[in-house]
Amino acid sequence: MVKDGYWYGLPLVLIAGGTMGFWLRERSLFLLIVAILFAILSILVLNFFRDPERLVPAEPRALISPADGLIVQLAEEEFEGRPVRRLSIFMSVLDVHVNRAPIAGRIKAIQYKKGSFRVASQALASLENEQNVFTLEGPQGVVVVKQIAGLLARRIVFWKRMGDSLARGERVGMIKFGSRVDVLVAPTVEWCVKVGDRVRAGSSILGTTNPQAD
Repeated sequence: MVKDGYWYGLPLVLIAGGTMGFWLRERSLFLLIVAILFAILSILVLNFFRDPERLVPAEPRALISPADGLIVQLAEEEFEGRPVRRLSIFMSVLDVHVNRAPIAGRIKAIQYKKGSFRVASQALASLENEQNVFTLEGPQGVVVVKQIAGLLARRIVFWKRMGDSLARGERVGMIKFGSRVDVLVAPTVEWCVKVGDRVRAGSSILGTTNPQAD
């Protein structure tokens, strides 16, 4: 579990336990309902911050998913004046929200952009929502990842710094309570997934890179 989960979850657990203690003494239906509600809420919050281990694919050309969730869009567009292919992943509150590096490489750029908080599944979220954008450069080429806030997600966490070297599948941060992650790659990358597929961070292969053709 991500350590932040204890800060969010344990107070809820304590409230649920304390309220249950009062119910055992008072036998009030209201206290029982409150205790049950806080118990359910604490389970949901602790579940949100789970951080399971993942088996990272060994294929040298594999581009792996940086996020758990549903693929909602594949598009061709421009990023900083160059053509790219974009893949967008919608993360619901039930998904694991720890993000991972899609390739091995060094962080060449980090940019935090203020913005709106549209529903993360909408296409405009990629352009208008608040987001943290980082660029990885390594033997597989250059990959840009956007951590995008959603309607409920108001806190983007990024644990790395400029110049850090990352292993493929390494944990890099998370977005709290529902969000979106975009992956921008060279036009030579071949996707092996489609809209509607579900993927898992650190283990699902999104496509294959061909750095010689970049």
